[in-house]
Amino acid sequence: MSCGNPHETPCDEVLAQVYEYLDGELGQGGCAEVRQHLDECSPCLREYGLEEVVKKLVGKSCGCDPVPADLREKVLGRIQQVRAEIAEAD
Repeated sequence: MSCGNPHETPCDEVLAQVYEYLDGELGQGGCAEVRQHLDECSPCLREYGLEEVVKKLVGKSCGCDPVPADLREKVLGRIQQVRAEIAEAD
């Protein structure tokens, strides 16, 4: 995914950090890089918006349930797998 313009931080790196950004787990420098990229790249901003909505829905629906310790890794692994499949198809 890319808008076709060169960016200081490549689209694939930004998209790989979207969940850490949403969870406030990136350092100050990482947050600034992601914010700058999202300001410049509408396809990544759109993807970020989708991920933000999914996170809010999951939080609203499952906020009180205990989360298995390895769930995050499984979900992120599956997302990476689907992205790779989509990139391969393109």
